[in-house]
This record gives sequence, C-alpha cells and structure tokens, in this order.
Amino acid sequence: MSAESPGLRDRIRYWRLRFRAWRGSRPFWAGLLTILGGVPIAYLPYANLKVGQLTVRMATTAGAGSLIIGVLLVTLGLTMWFHHIVRVFAGVASILLALVSIPVSNLGGFMIGFLLALIGGALSISWAPAAPAGEAAKRSSGGPGTAPYEDNLLDGTEDTVDAHGGRHRAR
Repeated sequence: MSAESPGLRDRIRYWRLRFRAWRGSRPFWAGLLTILGGVPIAYLPYANLKVGQLTVRMATTAGAGSLIIGVLLVTLGLTMWFHHIVRVFAGVASILLALVSIPVSNLGGFMIGFLLALIGGALSISWAPAAPAGEAAKRSSGGPGTAPYEDNLLDGTEDTVDAHGGRHRAR
C-alpha cells in the first residue's frame, strides 16, 4: 500500500458523495416508496403466515393480478430512478395501480402497499429537477430579474414597498 493510495475512509466518502449526487438528480424517494409499495402487494397473496400452530393463507383468486400489479409497481419505481424524464407518467401509473390494488390484492397489501405506492406516485409527479448551479448562484446574488419588485420597469416607474408590505408604484 503506497502513501498516495486512498484509504478506506476516503473511498467510503467518495462513494457516499457520489451516491448523494446521483440521488439528488432524480426522484429517489418516490422510486423507493413505489418499490416498497409493490413488494407487499405482490407477496401477500402468496404468503403463508403462521400464528402459533395455525397457518393462515392469504391466497385469493386474483393472485396473478396481485403479482402483476406488484411487479409493475417495482418496475415503475426503477423507472423513476433510471429514467426520470418519464417521472410524471410513472407517478400517474403507480397511483392508478395502487388504486386498482385495493379490490384486487387483499386491500392493496393490507393498505401498506397501497399507501406506499400512492405516496411514491405523488412524490414522483411533484418532483422537479434542481436549477443548474449557474442559475442558482445568479438568483442568490441578487442579479437582474431576481428581485420580487424590480426597479427597472419598462414604463420608467419604480416599485416601492411601504412599512406594511404594500406595493406602490412611484414615478
């Protein structure tokens, strides 16, 4: 091991920062919640739960439908991560699949999968990419066009704000 090779801490820090940058450029939490919502919807109709000596089967006649809905939700969650351009379509589709899972799949995976997929779809629809670094710096520095009441109006007037927050136009 040479003196110039990075240590374990440096490699962990590098991968953590790289993951943070990747996570920030896409609707990460929306995809994660949608994936987590698809798992109980797909799994519970095929599960055998043991309560003491009693085995409870959750199988329904719509087990194949539950499996398809769960797999589609997992696929939509991965789509939100890796193709964030279609995030609105994936969000709407996951909300619709979550609603369909209520009658098809044991009340949407006992409401757990339903709620996770519904929240994930809503987060995906509402997510917006961050502004590029140049635009964010321009806004924070107070450049032209960034103030709420701009001084240089086309008609030669200035906007002023009084002590009570009222907006007035002076010539």
